[in-house]
Amino acid sequence: MSQNSTKLDKQGQVADAIPGNWVDSFAPIKLRPYLRLSRADRPIGTWLLLIPCWWGLLIGILEDEKVLANDLWLLFSCSIGAFLMRGAGCTWNDILDRKIDGAVERTRSRPIPSGQVNLIQAIVWMIVQIGLAGIILLSYNITSIILGLSSLFLVAIYPFAKRFTWWPQVFLGLAFNWGMLLLFVAHTGSLKWPIIALYFSGIFWTLFYDTIYAYQDSQDDLLVGVKSTAILFGEHAKKWLFSFILFCSIFMAISVFVVTQDRSIFSKFLSSIGVLSFSLHLFLQWQNFDAKESQVLLRLFRSNRNAGFIFAIFLSLAIWV
Repeated sequence: MSQNSTKLDKQGQVADAIPGNWVDSFAPIKLRPYLRLSRADRPIGTWLLLIPCWWGLLIGILEDEKVLANDLWLLFSCSIGAFLMRGAGCTWNDILDRKIDGAVERTRSRPIPSGQVNLIQAIVWMIVQIGLAGIILLSYNITSIILGLSSLFLVAIYPFAKRFTWWPQVFLGLAFNWGMLLLFVAHTGSLKWPIIALYFSGIFWTLFYDTIYAYQDSQDDLLVGVKSTAILFGEHAKKWLFSFILFCSIFMAISVFVVTQDRSIFSKFLSSIGVLSFSLHLFLQWQNFDAKESQVLLRLFRSNRNAGFIFAIFLSLAIWV
C-alpha cells in the first residue's frame, strides 16, 4: 500500500470506532467505507439487535418445551439477519442525517459527511443489505415473514423521530426489539403473552442504554436542533434511568413467571436468577453513570452486550433442566 493510500485510509476511520477493529485492520480497502456505513467497525449495535432475537427464540423454546430441528437455522440466520438489518438501518439513518452528522463532532467522520461514500452509493448499499436480509426472511414461516416486513416501517421512521419527539429512543426500542417477536413466532407460530411482556422489557432496556449513549451528543444535538431523552432529562438522568431499570425488570420477571409456570423448579430458579443478574448489571451501570464523561458513557453503553448475554445464558440453562 502506498504512503498516500495509508494516510487516506487512516483518515477514513470513524471517531467512535473501536481501535484496531477488523474493518480498519483487515477488510479490503474499497469495502471499508461501506462497512463503516453499516457500523461494522462498531459491532455493539449488531449485538443489541441480535440479543433480543436470541431471547425471543429461547422464550419460545421455554413456552412450548420443544427444541426443534429448525432452531439451529433460526439461531444462525438471525445472526446474519441482525448484521444486515442493523447495517441497512444505519445506512438509512446516515443518508437522512448526513447534514446533521457533519455538524456534530463525534459523527462528522462518518462515511457520507466525510466524503468516503456518496448518496447514490449509500442508497444502493442499503438496498443490497435489505435484499440479502429478505432472502433469509423468506426461509421462515409466513407469520414471521409478515412480522419481518412490518418492521421496515419502524426502521424507516426511526431517523425522523428525533425531529418531532423528545423520545426517539422509544422508536429505537420498538425497532431494535422487533426481532424478539419475529424469532418467537418463527419457533412457535404465533404471538403469546410471555413474549409480549418481554418485548416491553426490551423497549425499556433500549430506553436505558440509548439514553446513556445520547448524553455523549446532547450539547451538539442542542446546537443542531434535534431531540433526545438526554436533552429532555438534563440533570435528572439518574431518576429516569432508574425508572427504566425498574420497568424493564418488572416486565422481564412477568415474562419469565408466565413462561415457566409448567416448568421444573430448577427452570424457574435459573430463569429468575437470569432476571436478577440482568437487573443487577443495569443497576451497576446506573451507579457508574456520569453524564459529563463521554468515555464512561460509551463504556457503559457497550457493556449492555454483556447484560443481554447474562439473561440469554440463564434462559439457555433453564431450557435444559
